[in-house]
Amino acid sequence: MPSYLNPDNLGPWGIYLKQVDRVTPYLGHLARWVETLKHPKRALIVDIPVELDDGTVAHFEGYRVQHNLSRGPGKGGVRFHQDVTLSEVMALAAWMSVKNAAVNVPFGGAKGGIRIDPRKYSEKELEKVARRYTSEIGLIIGPTKDIPAPDVNTNEKVMAWMMDTYSMNIGATATGVVTGKPIDLGGSLGRREATGRGVFTVGAEAAKLIGLPIEGARVAVQGFGNVGGIAAKLFAEAGAKVVAVQDHTGTIYRDSGLEVARLQEHVREHGGVAGFADADVMAAEEFWGIDCDILIPAALEAQINKDNAGRVKARILIEGANGPTTPTADDILHDNGVLVVPDVIANAGGVTVSYFEWVQDFSSFFWTEEEINQRLVKIMRDAFNAVWHVAQQHKVSLRTATFIVACSRILQARELRGLYP
Repeated sequence: MPSYLNPDNLGPWGIYLKQVDRVTPYLGHLARWVETLKHPKRALIVDIPVELDDGTVAHFEGYRVQHNLSRGPGKGGVRFHQDVTLSEVMALAAWMSVKNAAVNVPFGGAKGGIRIDPRKYSEKELEKVARRYTSEIGLIIGPTKDIPAPDVNTNEKVMAWMMDTYSMNIGATATGVVTGKPIDLGGSLGRREATGRGVFTVGAEAAKLIGLPIEGARVAVQGFGNVGGIAAKLFAEAGAKVVAVQDHTGTIYRDSGLEVARLQEHVREHGGVAGFADADVMAAEEFWGIDCDILIPAALEAQINKDNAGRVKARILIEGANGPTTPTADDILHDNGVLVVPDVIANAGGVTVSYFEWVQDFSSFFWTEEEINQRLVKIMRDAFNAVWHVAQQHKVSLRTATFIVACSRILQARELRGLYP
């Protein structure tokens, strides 16, 4: 147990440790190495002093955690959020280790975060924060060390600032230090939509395997950004009805189905779903009990817990967000016959196309969007079907099955490499 966390309240890291404990009995001889998964390789906490627009100096706390690098350089996003904690970033880094191994891309797991509410600061102030943070963590990141990417409240612009800062510090342009960059700076086509496309791909595979037709299926989505919005759009294009959407501004509902394209335009203009004309408003707590076939939590962690899990009526829950379901809620959903497609496989589309971007940057040869989408869909389908097979073989949940596949790969690499010295 890390000494720098409160043992009575481990937060998201505690959830991750419980997931590792559940998978340990299925690891065979590799269980000898399981403690490797419970100890982050490296955790860096940095101070970020910035002069604000009014001339005052503010200090922000930043983190970069590298959980496991046995299979390759670290890979994971950077989030700007006022509630970021070290426990959360540790858990997110660990889930990235599992996610990368589950889809078999040659990365380890890492994650970063800054405790800041970006809504309270100007773009210039946020640029200063991003650049100083990059300089502070510069000693542990790099194209062959650890490659950040966008996450909550960060985007292509932030990645451009980070890439430029790192490049200035080393005296050479290093496009491969981050992924999720603008196309003109070595970004990849299809990256922005990749996570949502992956959610749709594995969701459609899961629906097929349980005999649920996508045509006419009722879908509810929490979070309507890059992940939830794209997933909703793809489900709608496949004939499903998106009947409810919730985000930080409100919850809307339409029994006959929302017009997703118009809702996306409304969100771009107004910053959220609140005020969308062709929908009814519903109370936030009613969202989880909505009559639907597919539920997609694509916002923040721990949204589905012991208090609301019993109200979920969906046949499939696809985790677009990281860690949206607590272990207790997981058990309730399982007992109620809800198939949970876990985050560590469902939202791995983003890191898969980040891998494509990284490869393209190294070779300076770029693929078409059609090629990228085809490769993404194949990797996601193959990975999901492998997890499904393991779940059936061991009669376990898809989450445990994903951990069996991924942790076996991580620990096999650990065993093959041995211990140094």
